[in-house]
Amino acid sequence: MIDAAAHPVPTPGDVLAAIPHREPFRFIDEISEVDADHVVAHYRFRQAAPFYRGHFPGRPVTPGVLLVETMAQAGVVALGVYLVATERGVEALARTLPLFTDASVEFTGMVAPGERVTVAARKVYFRRGKLRADAALYRADGTVACSGLLSGILVHA
Repeated sequence: MIDAAAHPVPTPGDVLAAIPHREPFRFIDEISEVDADHVVAHYRFRQAAPFYRGHFPGRPVTPGVLLVETMAQAGVVALGVYLVATERGVEALARTLPLFTDASVEFTGMVAPGERVTVAARKVYFRRGKLRADAALYRADGTVACSGLLSGILVHA
């Protein structure tokens, strides 16, 4: 349980600001929901992103590794930032770095350039600095492009 008197509960905007990733490798534009159990985040893949030139010429598709990274930034990094801030205080974020470590993901669709996606992730567990989340990445029409279990660890910086 979160003790709001000891550590103020961060807003979705606070969590977004605390995520260490920056352009061109940040795949979260907005966080619409976050609490101790889940996060919902959104990202629009930029049509002009350089990786589309080679993946694939004439028929660009968002690389699967970037879809996994998008889920990890929401389900492991953003949720990890929230959990650290609420359990240890915002000042603890300066001393920790939430890192994505592994995933077991199933792909069921493609994401096109310019498409806005939504990631919904639910905490499976968070203990001893390790976080595991069950996540899904949804296309704008609501279909699932990929889903799976993602894990991460807090590294003391």
